[in-house]
Amino acid sequence: LQFDSSRSGPNKDKDPSIAAAGKYHPASSDANGNNGGGVFSVYHATAGTLSVMAGRISFLLGVTGPCVAMDTACSSSLVALHAAKRSLQLGECDVAIVAGVNVLDAETSIACAVAGMTSPDGKCHTFDESANGYGRGEGCGVIILKRTSDAVAAADNIYAVVKGSAVQQDGKSASLTAPNGKAQERLIRDALKDASLSAGDVRYLEAHGTGTKLGDPIETGALAHVFGADRDASDPLVVGGVKGNLGHLEAAAGIAGVISAMLVLRHGVAPPN
Repeated sequence: LQFDSSRSGPNKDKDPSIAAAGKYHPASSDANGNNGGGVFSVYHATAGTLSVMAGRISFLLGVTGPCVAMDTACSSSLVALHAAKRSLQLGECDVAIVAGVNVLDAETSIACAVAGMTSPDGKCHTFDESANGYGRGEGCGVIILKRTSDAVAAADNIYAVVKGSAVQQDGKSASLTAPNGKAQERLIRDALKDASLSAGDVRYLEAHGTGTKLGDPIETGALAHVFGADRDASDPLVVGGVKGNLGHLEAAAGIAGVISAMLVLRHGVAPPN
C-alpha cells in the first residue's frame, strides 16, 4: 500500500514507524476473570498492555521510529492507518507498519451477549433483514505504507494508493454505542475532500456492516445521502462488507476492511456475503 503525497520528501535515516491496534487478555483467566490456580508470571503484565503490544513489534524488528498503540474501539486500526499516513506526511518515517489484531476471550464474549450486542447464531448478517447482532471474529492484518515515489523507486508490489483519510467521533447519539448518521456523513465528506475526490468518483465502498438492526440502517442511510445524490442508475455504487465472511474483528475490523477493499480493486470482484 502506498501513500500518494508530494508534500514531504523521504528521510533515508528514519526507521520504520509502527501503528498498531488490538485487544487481548491474559490467556490464563477464566470466564469470571479469575486467574487459573493463582499462578502469575511477568506475561500477565506485558500481555495485557496495548503499549507493549506495539512496542514488541519495534523490539523484534529493532526499529526506533514512532511506535503508537491505538484504541478507538472498532475503528482502531483505521485510526492507526490515518496516524501512519500523517507520520509519512511529516517525514517522521519512510515506511510505516500498520497492524490490527483481535484475540477472542470469554469475558468479552459473555459481556457482549448479555448486552444483546452479538448474534445468537454467531454470524454477521450484514445488510440483511435477518440481522440480529454481530458475530465476534478473531484475526490479524498488517499492511506496509510508503510514499508513492519511494514505492515506485523500490519496484514494490503496490496493491493500492491511499488518496485521503479523515477521523471523527460520533459525539452525542442515541446511546454510547449507537452510531450517529450525520457524523458519519461529515466524516465521509471530509475523507473525500482530503482525497480531492467527489462522491461520483467512488465505485466501490467497503462498509462497516456489523449486521445489527440499529447500525446497518444508519450506515446505509449516511452512504445514500453522500453517494446516492445525483448518481446515475447506470453507475451504481457497489457496497461490500467483509464481516459477513470473517465476522467482526473489533479492534482489527478496520484493517480487515482495508485489505478486503484492496483485493476487490486488484481483482475487480466484490465477494458476496
